[in-house]
Amino acid sequence: MPFNIIVLTLSMLLLCVPDQTLAGGDRSDIHGDANEVQPLLPGMAAPAFQLRDATGAEVNFDPSNLQKPVILTFFRGGWCPYCNLHLAELRKAEAELKGLGFDLWFISPDKPELLYESLEQPDIGYLVYSDAKLEAMRAFGIAFRLSDEVNAKYLEYGINLEEVSGESHRALPAPSTFLIGTDGLIHFQYTNPDYVVRLHPSVLLAAATAYSNDEDQRLEREMKSRKED
Repeated sequence: MPFNIIVLTLSMLLLCVPDQTLAGGDRSDIHGDANEVQPLLPGMAAPAFQLRDATGAEVNFDPSNLQKPVILTFFRGGWCPYCNLHLAELRKAEAELKGLGFDLWFISPDKPELLYESLEQPDIGYLVYSDAKLEAMRAFGIAFRLSDEVNAKYLEYGINLEEVSGESHRALPAPSTFLIGTDGLIHFQYTNPDYVVRLHPSVLLAAATAYSNDEDQRLEREMKSRKED
């Protein structure tokens, strides 16, 4: 299937958001459940935010001053086996994405000193950043808090979110990917509240290729062409 058809189909699915998803509460709240998150959508402006790298140094993301388009992937943490599988899987697309001119950022709520240490492949080579204070996750509308019941189960499995984040919020992101263009806008977005379902590398490549080919403007080009004729 051609790249532009894949992206168009996916975009239609993403835009078909149930009314209850956007009902009540502020987008930047820490939501009570993964099914209640309100992610920013394609066409919306990306927010500015601040993260920390593995050394604890502050890193600023300024969508108004991007030299390259950026793909932001939010994951639950190095303790999550599905996140590790997904990060390894994205290796299949890494070279092509960088070849298309994209910077790749991976963001988790883990505290800086655990960003790489907690991964199954600590030498993975990705740019991994800490959003332990949830500034980016809340700005993108994807933060939610674990219930007491689920948190208790995590503790039984040896997963203490307060320890891995260094914060008391017990919050996670619904796994998400955002493609931010040099115009500061979101050109592609994928969020799934079911943490076992992750964006396939081929779909991400299709979206990146469509952006590089300026497919967002295809209808505007067609209208312009008709007027000139």
